[in-house]
Amino acid sequence: MVHFVGAGPGAVDLITVRGLRLIQKADVLIYAGSLVSRDFADFLKQKAAVYNSAEMTLEEVCAVFLQAESDGKNTVRLHTGDPSLYGAIAEQIAFLKEKNISYDVTPGVTAAFAAAAEMGMEYTLPGVSQTLILTRTAGRTPVPSEESIEALAKTHSSMAIYLSVKRCAELKEALLKGGYRPDTPAAIAFRVSWPDQRIVRTTVGELDSCQKNEGIVKTALVIVGDAVAQSDFERSFLYDPSFTTEYRNSKF
Repeated sequence: MVHFVGAGPGAVDLITVRGLRLIQKADVLIYAGSLVSRDFADFLKQKAAVYNSAEMTLEEVCAVFLQAESDGKNTVRLHTGDPSLYGAIAEQIAFLKEKNISYDVTPGVTAAFAAAAEMGMEYTLPGVSQTLILTRTAGRTPVPSEESIEALAKTHSSMAIYLSVKRCAELKEALLKGGYRPDTPAAIAFRVSWPDQRIVRTTVGELDSCQKNEGIVKTALVIVGDAVAQSDFERSFLYDPSFTTEYRNSKF
C-alpha cells in the first residue's frame, strides 16, 4: 500500500500524528527532498529504503511503488505541506489505480497556515475579509486565464500566493491592476517553520523592491490583503452574548 503524507511546512514536529505513525511503520520512504527535511528518515525502522524524489522522474517514483507492492511492503510518499496543494499527487494516484495498488492520503499543514500562525494572524476577519484564495502566478506551469492574479485580485480577498516570489514585479502589477491599493498590507514568508525562517512585512506597492532587497528568490509565500494588518475588524458573532447559537441562548 502507498500512503501519501503531508510533511507540513518544514519543521519536523508539524507533521500530523497519523503521518508520523505511518512513517514509523514504512518499509519505503519517498520524500520530496527539495522541500522536505531528510530528518523524517530518522523515524523509520531499520533497513527501510529511502528515496529522494527531487532527483527522480514520475516514472522512477512509480517504479518504486510497483516494486514495493510486489515485495509486500508499505510505502510512504512524503510531500511538502499538504499533498492536495501543488503536490502532483493526481498523476501518481492515476498510476496506482491503473495497477490496482491501494493508497490513502494523510493531510498536512500548508505554508499559508504556518505563516499565519507565525504572524499571529487570522485570514478571515469580520468586516475585512471572509475569503482566502490559495493560488500562484503563471510561469513555466500555466494557469487558466480566468484564474489570473489580476482576475482573482478583483475580489479583494485575502490571498496566499505560492511559487511566485521570484516574479514579484509581475505579481505587483497584476495585483494593482486587479484593484488592490498600493498600500494594501502584504508579507513575504520565507521557509516558514525552518530554522532560517524570515517573515518580512511590506505592501503590495513595495512587493518587488522588498523581495529584491531581501534577496528571496524561492521557497517563500506571498500573502496580501487587508487582513494582514489585523486591524479595523469587527467583533465576531461567534462569542457575542447577543448572538444565539445552538449551544448558547442570547443574554439580551
